[in-house]
Amino acid sequence: MLSQDLLDILACPKCKGDLEYDPDQATLTCDACRLRYKIEDDIPNMLIDEAERF
Repeated sequence: MLSQDLLDILACPKCKGDLEYDPDQATLTCDACRLRYKIEDDIPNMLIDEAERF
């Protein structure tokens, strides 16, 4: 589970937009870029090349 302090400062690395946190799926989603970033061991993987497109 990510802390609210961390969620408040995280932004999409591609467009710098807001991210939607899904604790059940352990992901951060950017609707603008249509990218989903995985969270593993409470560490967000914010690499654009490794993000899932949807």
